[in-house]
Parts: sequence; structure tokens; C-alpha cells
Amino acid sequence: MTVHTEFMRRCFQLARKGEGVTHPNPMVGAVVVHAGKIIGEGYHRRYGEAHAEVNAITAVKDMSLLPHSTLYVSLEPCSHQGKTPPCTELIAEKRIPKVVVATRDPNPKVAGKGLARMREHGIKVVEGVLEEEARALNRAFFVNQLLERPYVILKWAQSRDGFIDRIRSSRDERPARLSNDLTSCLAHLLRTRVQGVIVGTRTALLDDPRLTVRHWYGHQPTRVVIDRMNRIPNESALFDGSAPTIVFTESVSPARSEKPGVKQIKTDFSKEAIQRLLQQLYDEEILTLLVEGGSRLLTSFIEQQLWDEAYVETSGKVLHSGIKAPCIEGFTVSNERFLHASRLHLKNQITRNFL
Repeated sequence: MTVHTEFMRRCFQLARKGEGVTHPNPMVGAVVVHAGKIIGEGYHRRYGEAHAEVNAITAVKDMSLLPHSTLYVSLEPCSHQGKTPPCTELIAEKRIPKVVVATRDPNPKVAGKGLARMREHGIKVVEGVLEEEARALNRAFFVNQLLERPYVILKWAQSRDGFIDRIRSSRDERPARLSNDLTSCLAHLLRTRVQGVIVGTRTALLDDPRLTVRHWYGHQPTRVVIDRMNRIPNESALFDGSAPTIVFTESVSPARSEKPGVKQIKTDFSKEAIQRLLQQLYDEEILTLLVEGGSRLLTSFIEQQLWDEAYVETSGKVLHSGIKAPCIEGFTVSNERFLHASRLHLKNQITRNFL
């Protein structure tokens, strides 16, 4: 491990502390190094607050060391006035002679301008240190900026023989239990890390899901449901006011408009409906979207290549028949086993290249 990568990995560790609270900004970590030792470190704690570079520089007790130090940062410092002043100007003001950057910022307001500005100030800039890891850390941010759509995560549980549920026709018929207590908690953890959770009409009708975070601590995502023909009863849990809800429909329901926290968006479902839905959610500032079902909706995202990451939990249970699980291909990046109640569950996280 080189000196650069050692300090850059510390930047990544710091950046992850801001997970879930920096959006729409990326997670960023920074360290100030003098004579091979870290003398200051920081990360972007929350949207609208000081950036990682500012926090790292402020943490240095002896400011006289800064002109003889190196700043490491996981993302290119900004050079424009936003919620906070430009970081490049603070770096120049403190006379830091060298800055090591993992990757450029894809935001058009930055996109190389920060690096150029520092070089104009005579600062030596090294870029591209652990770049792939840096891009993976902020993969949602890169998708938002470059593709102008939400980062899409698919999630489902399936039986060992490849079914996600039995064939059911009403809410009175209980769904097959394919998750265990631990993986159910992990599913709720995942909800805290996204801004929107979506299901299709059939899932809403048969399961009456709440789509809220109950088995973990964290923020409540916006609930999203497709209800083209307004078939979902207004008494459903999705409209209980416990979290904001967006409904995509062909015609706005006056009765549903009276429900607290419910927003109806009139949508054309004739063609490219998923792509249009993603654009409308992006306009609503839903930048990360978790697709929880059902099979038809999941398959639509897969077939149109409008997904970025998938979590597939495979139970040891066998259903023999039912609703087939979606078929997906990708790069498996983790493969974890959870043992509970004498049943083995295999949880696969699959990621495809998005850039």
C-alpha cells in the first residue's frame, strides 16, 4: 500500500460517516497530512453544512503547519459558491502546497474546474488515486449527475426454487414468508438509505404494505406506488399519512387528494412509462429509489436496463409453484449467508457497471 492510498482510504472511511444525510451532495472525506502523520481530518456531515475540506483544515491545531502539509480528499474540491464558499479558495488561502484527489466531481458546476483553479493558485494537484473506489462510494451521485435520474436499487426475496410468492387473489391470503428476522431488519436498514420506495398496483392491493421504516432507526423514505386506474382503496396503509406518498396515475382522484401527505402525479403509461416515471421522481428530488415489487415492476426495470444495484435474498424454503422471480444478470459483489430458525438464507448483492 502506497502512502497516497493509505491516506485516501482514511478519506473514504470518513466520507461514509455522512451516509444518508448529505444528499443531494456526495459523501466526502478529507485529511491533512504533515510529515507522514494526519494532523486534521473531517467529512461532509450534512447537506448545507461545511464541506469535508473545511472541516479537515479547521481541525488542525497548529495552522503554521498547513504550508508544509498535503490535503487528501476523496472528491474534487468545489470552486463555485453554493450553500458554502468555494473550498479551492480556502485551500489557497491557507497556502496548502499539495492536494491529492481521488476522482473528479461529475457535477457540471465543478467537473475539473476545481482542479484547474487550484493549479492556477500554484498548488500541486495529484488526481486519480483509488478513483474506481471513489466512484463506487458515490455511485448514486454519479448516476444522478451523469444520467439525470434516480439511482435504482432492486430488492426481492425468493424461494430456493425461484418463486417470490404463491399465487394469491386477495389480502386474506397471506404471502409466503421467505425472509427471516435478520434479513427483514436489513431490508428496513436499506429503506433508511434511500429517498423513495416503490411498489406496483398488485403488491399494494394484495399486501397492503406500509413501506415505512419500523425495524431500524432512520429517516422515512417517500412511498411511491403505481396506481394507473385508481384501484387501490383509499383506506390502504400507503395513505395513512405516516410518511409522504406519491401516486402515479392516469387520472387524479379527488377523494385521494384529501389524504394527508399524498401527492398524485398524472402520467402517460402508453410508452416508456418507467423512464418517464424516473424522470418525474428525479424532478421531485427523489435521487435514490428502492424497487420492492412486485415481479412485473421489477422485471420492467430489468428489461429496460434502468437499474444499478440489486439485493436478492434466496430462502431455503421451496414453494414448488407460484410467481416466478425476476431473471437478472450482473456482477456479484457480495454474497452473505444468514442462519436463522434452522433455515439457510443466502443474500446476494448484485451490481452492474453503471458508467
